Amino acid sequence: MEWREKASFNGILLYVISTVFVVYLVFHQIEDLSTWLAIFWVVLLFAATNASINSFKRESSNQFLYYYSLCSPQGIIFSKLIYNTLLLMIVGLLSFGLFHFLLGNPLENVGIFIWVILLGSSALSSTLTLVSAIASKTNNNAALTAILAFPIMLPSLLTAIKASMYCGLGFSWDEVGPYLLVLALLNLLVYSLSYVLFPYLWRS
Repeated sequence: MEWREKASFNGILLYVISTVFVVYLVFHQIEDLSTWLAIFWVVLLFAATNASINSFKRESSNQFLYYYSLCSPQGIIFSKLIYNTLLLMIVGLLSFGLFHFLLGNPLENVGIFIWVILLGSSALSSTLTLVSAIASKTNNNAALTAILAFPIMLPSLLTAIKASMYCGLGFSWDEVGPYLLVLALLNLLVYSLSYVLFPYLWRS
């Protein structure tokens, strides 16, 4: 159902391309690592918000009752989590390609940075999807989703930024690996909470 409604996906792509192009018009090329990473993760953060904030906006109470007769609540939340995670991974890789092509690439270790993008995107999207499920019980208040999600996303965001800095400075797996492990554990935590909490949210 998400894939059939491509307006949101196209809107996210348009947002990423236009944002990176505007940054290119202003800076042309960014050689400072901190500035490059800050802009990259800001773009990805807002893309994640746009992708996940409306995950449950289209579903009415009657639709939830219909879904309840078809599958388990865990199936619903996991399908949302997996879809949003894959979507944001694609957006993250696309953003990196645009940054590399238009703004240059100050990173010393690109291979590990790809893993940081994948795990960081997964952590951001899964957190936003779970919070969106919670906010769906309050008349789909998008502002509430953003307010609730931002402090919860901070550990994932700060970990991803720290790992990105290490990649930019050329550190190896030994230094970046613990941060990747933390991102993976944060993903596991969100998926576990979704498995436990969403059935109660669905019945409320």
